[in-house]
Amino acid sequence: METLTANSLTLGYGEKVIIDELDIEIPKGKVTVLIGSNGCGKSTLLRSMARLLQPKSGR
Repeated sequence: METLTANSLTLGYGEKVIIDELDIEIPKGKVTVLIGSNGCGKSTLLRSMARLLQPKSGR
């Protein structure tokens, strides 16, 4: 089964880091839910996975 994977992903805007050193695997064909409080980085992660936001580091 294929997965959407991020390794050591650091994301942010300008100098502000939103997500630091995240590792995640999202399996193909499965429902995946991101849960968290406002401002914790859910939308930032989705923008990065859609390649709309360049990561500061990681892949």
